[in-house]
Amino acid sequence: MADGLVFNNILLGGRGGTNPGQLTVHSAGIRWKKIGGQGEARVLNLEKANILAVSWMKIPRTFEVSVKGKDGLYYKFTGFREQDVSNLTAFIQSTIGITPEEKQLSISGLSWGEVDLSGNLLTFLVGSKHAFEVSLADVAQTQLQGKNDVSLEFHVDDTRGANEKDSLMEISFHVPNSNTQFVGDENHPPAQVFRDKIMSMADVGASGEDAVALFEGIAILTPRGRYTVELHSSFLRLQGQANDFKIQYTSIVRLFVLPKSNQPHTFVVVTLDPPIRKGQTLYPHIVLQFETDFVVETSLTMNEDLLNTKYKDKLEASYKGLIHEVFTGILRGLSGAKVTRPGKFRSCQHGYAVKSSLKAEDGVLYPLEKGFFFLPKPPTLILHDEIEYVEFERHGTGASSSQYHYFDLLVKLKNEQEHLFRNIQRNEYHNLFDFISGKGLKIMNLGEMQTTDGVAAVLNNDDDDAVDPHLERIRNAAGGDESDEEDEDFVLDKDDGGSPTDDSGEEESDASESKDYKEKPAKKEGKKEGATSKPASKRKAKDGDEESSKKRKQKRKKDPNAPKRAMSGFMFFSQSERDPLKKDNPGLSFTDVGRALGEKWKKMTAEEKEPHEQKARDDQKRYKEEMAGYKNTPTNKDSGNESDSAQT
Repeated sequence: MADGLVFNNILLGGRGGTNPGQLTVHSAGIRWKKIGGQGEARVLNLEKANILAVSWMKIPRTFEVSVKGKDGLYYKFTGFREQDVSNLTAFIQSTIGITPEEKQLSISGLSWGEVDLSGNLLTFLVGSKHAFEVSLADVAQTQLQGKNDVSLEFHVDDTRGANEKDSLMEISFHVPNSNTQFVGDENHPPAQVFRDKIMSMADVGASGEDAVALFEGIAILTPRGRYTVELHSSFLRLQGQANDFKIQYTSIVRLFVLPKSNQPHTFVVVTLDPPIRKGQTLYPHIVLQFETDFVVETSLTMNEDLLNTKYKDKLEASYKGLIHEVFTGILRGLSGAKVTRPGKFRSCQHGYAVKSSLKAEDGVLYPLEKGFFFLPKPPTLILHDEIEYVEFERHGTGASSSQYHYFDLLVKLKNEQEHLFRNIQRNEYHNLFDFISGKGLKIMNLGEMQTTDGVAAVLNNDDDDAVDPHLERIRNAAGGDESDEEDEDFVLDKDDGGSPTDDSGEEESDASESKDYKEKPAKKEGKKEGATSKPASKRKAKDGDEESSKKRKQKRKKDPNAPKRAMSGFMFFSQSERDPLKKDNPGLSFTDVGRALGEKWKKMTAEEKEPHEQKARDDQKRYKEEMAGYKNTPTNKDSGNESDSAQT
């Protein structure tokens, strides 16, 4: 940003743990955006008019900047260098008009000092230096133990486990009767006065309050189980027989309401950032399944004054309607999360999704106005902005009847990851193609740009023995309007190391996908072949076809003498920018580097891309010339096409 300062790898601390992101300080205020992770990207905007004070402090190995808002909330940003602090201090003073204050950190190790209560922040001071700070917004309960001890219990947040190994659960303070800061009397000792002060400032009682609304026996597909869903004023709780999850509303970034095609159920997906953890598995999406036609009637358990003030125009006193609409309406009013519904796409059965499979799991693929969402497992959200291209691929199931024809949809991301959606019925092709082309996404076919007719020709091929191009490529490599009217700014920044899933972040290789995909229909095909086996005399008449089929099934070894495939302009750009980016940001993972390069490439103008595109054109010319010579050599003259295919 021309009129601001940008800092990478800055940690934002809070109830959801510490998250790395990019901090931008400009004349209009402060903006922090999460980098990496799963789910929709968290963005924090602090407008200039709402910033009350700024301070900084030297902490172990780095510097921390604290920003206090006029609403009393504090935001801590960690990860600055010494020169960053001096530049940031001067910039904030000149543009925002606030002089950042320096605070000193206590390193004496003493646990006897004073307490400073300001806004929603409790600061423990040893002398005049800061020993630690805790946010009173995170306090769930406070109790008086004896006459002099006060304990503070903190909110349990299952999303914190995604980023932190340890979480603060409880802290105790000893307040002697001689304390002069919290003066009491015989009936109210200083410890009682201190507790009452905490009670008036903290989010006390949120963990033990009655639920605003209760939904019992809800089927949740990820994490799988049947749960009672409690909606409280500041969090939701999933209570099951084996698991219990508590999720703060600040971790909810989006709600999806997606009816299942031609089935009496509707998905409601709660997208989280950071995700909840169960064992070693992360769940960035909670997938709830409701009966579409089930009607409920409920009244909210909430103070009428609170309903008419804080939640005015957000919640109603009572609800009656379809269960998924009632649930979504209440959760949206409490959390403030935006809702996404199906867009303009319709399948050939007039549904909102097409049947498909991903990683050997059957499900449905929803083409939304700003992305694709595969449900139910693994729930995979892919935004249009992160797609490099899509590719329609023809594959043969080995069935003898044309009714078993399907095609695959390969989605290649800008960070080089791929998602292959298999077994889509052929009659869905035109609807999908029209929708994808209408969104301006690049459509590839077998690695090269094709026209609409060219892609359709591949999919309309009735040859049951046609080679699956994706599987063929794997073999070669082995040898070597979204109806959410209230939402106009749905932008995810992922990454998420790729699309978010409920898995622990591990991506299966293409080879393992092809293995699962081939093994699954094997039994069905075997039965059909046995039931419709042809007489030997007829099979002999097609010896030539069988021999050619065997040749196709044999693994082709990559010829080491074959020319190297041409690279794209983006690849030349990545080669030149990857090392400088890693040097400037040593903490970025491989996935985040790829994402950052993709975002930078997307924002470049045509003039800025031209040098890299020129290299790509030159490399393409080189490849064609070398391939022509390679095919004309005596040893490769008859197998030139085969070698070229091995390179694809």
